[in-house]
Amino acid sequence: MTRSIRTFAWLDVCAGLILMMVAAPRPSAQDETSRFRVNVVLVQLNIAVTDSKGNYITGLRPEDFVITEDNIPQRISTFEEGSNQILVKQGLPAASVSQDEQAKAPEASVTVPPEQVHTLNGVNVPGLGGANVYILFDTSNYMYRSFVFAQDAIADFVRAMPDANKIAFYSYSRDLSRSATLTADRFQVVNGVRSTVAGDDAALYNSLLLTVKDAAPLQGRKAIVVFSNGPDNASSVPPEDVAELAQSTGTIIYIVSTRQAEAEPISSAAFERMSKATGGKAYFARNWRQEKDAFASIQEDLSHLYTVSYYPQANPNRGWRTIKVRLVGKNLEKDRLRTRDGYSLMQQAEVTSETDSASASEPNQK
Repeated sequence: MTRSIRTFAWLDVCAGLILMMVAAPRPSAQDETSRFRVNVVLVQLNIAVTDSKGNYITGLRPEDFVITEDNIPQRISTFEEGSNQILVKQGLPAASVSQDEQAKAPEASVTVPPEQVHTLNGVNVPGLGGANVYILFDTSNYMYRSFVFAQDAIADFVRAMPDANKIAFYSYSRDLSRSATLTADRFQVVNGVRSTVAGDDAALYNSLLLTVKDAAPLQGRKAIVVFSNGPDNASSVPPEDVAELAQSTGTIIYIVSTRQAEAEPISSAAFERMSKATGGKAYFARNWRQEKDAFASIQEDLSHLYTVSYYPQANPNRGWRTIKVRLVGKNLEKDRLRTRDGYSLMQQAEVTSETDSASASEPNQK
């Protein structure tokens, strides 16, 4: 009898242990997938589309674009021209859908109208989306002759920007000075421009790298407008590192320089490469009028960009990923596209990690 009682007690204990093991939370396949998806980076492209004469093409739709990453077709998640955002339902990659299938398919996108009308030079402009714009001004000894004219051109550029845009003003010589952080207050930015004084050596690439890092965590359109009058003689990083980080974080670099820099082949070639790699432009102005024209061109370019985003499809490549964008449809294949041509997955992961660490270390503000 005693042996039977002990046997039943032992069976009860074993049954309890089995129940505890069954009830204990175990990571499911769905949980593991969720953890994986947290690490997926949304890739954003800012695309300028022009015809053979340089005129901007407007009114394009998501189905007009085909995007591949390492030759893998991608599904567009969001699409924006100005502030007209289009949310795109997940479906087949555009490259794998024939025109007949597209005609039979249900409507794949919904246009979200802009919430407000923005102003440009005092005129109401609907559908003009905001951007985060960093201005980086060369105050080194290369700028002595045209310092005041450059300040005037930058101040006019700031005043003419649409009110939806936020602007930061930085200056540099040997070190970077953050005179005005991102703000919609134009007076604060112009005051920062007027307060700059000439310095000594020029560490352009060091300062530009720090500016790209400041812009990296931001979502939406982001651009850096550099005004530099001469070569870099004090940086410790090469322009290739700056270009790669800007590409990987979706930051456009525009460079406004002078004839003096254009005459220096190393600097002019570096300026051309950096701007082209990020989807921007390089301008070489001969006088203050051309400097103002260059800033006006940048303003127009920003207002005509298509902003397209997608979540990358499965891809074993953990390094540099090549992006190709093309237009499909009647009379569109001859138009010209300008955007970044790829990104480094490791660079994006590092920037995301740094941003998360910075956010975790900040105290809660009430």
